[in-house]
Amino acid sequence: MRHRLPALVAALWWGSLTTIGFLVVPLLFAYLPSPSIAGNMAARLFAAQTWVAVACCLALLLISRPRNAVAQYPWAQGAMLFILGGLLLALLNQYGVAPRIVARQDLRLWHSMGSVMYVLQWGCALVVFWHTLRQETALAESEGDSTSV
Repeated sequence: MRHRLPALVAALWWGSLTTIGFLVVPLLFAYLPSPSIAGNMAARLFAAQTWVAVACCLALLLISRPRNAVAQYPWAQGAMLFILGGLLLALLNQYGVAPRIVARQDLRLWHSMGSVMYVLQWGCALVVFWHTLRQETALAESEGDSTSV
């Protein structure tokens, strides 16, 4: 069960980014009475999403190696750069870009920048999720090999 935890955490990170960014926020702008109300609610949702991303990234970093070991798990070796990149993108978006969007400072530039950074974070989460699933497949194959002997 414990070997499935990285995949579960990565799925939570990627799934929450997908749900908030590509489903919920567009629906806010489609159905709320004004863009400013939708924008304020979207800002709150993106702030909450940042903390989900931070928690997931920190959890993935903490479970990336066995206890009292120097080497990381195989999934973590390929995913580490993407975990750190996603964490950095989430924090930069929240504390560097979002305040400028809320202040309506050069809105087109900062909204575009925030969107690109969000999609890059989504890509990082997807790569991490993919690496954790490769671990699941490798474990399943090795268990299958040991039971067929």
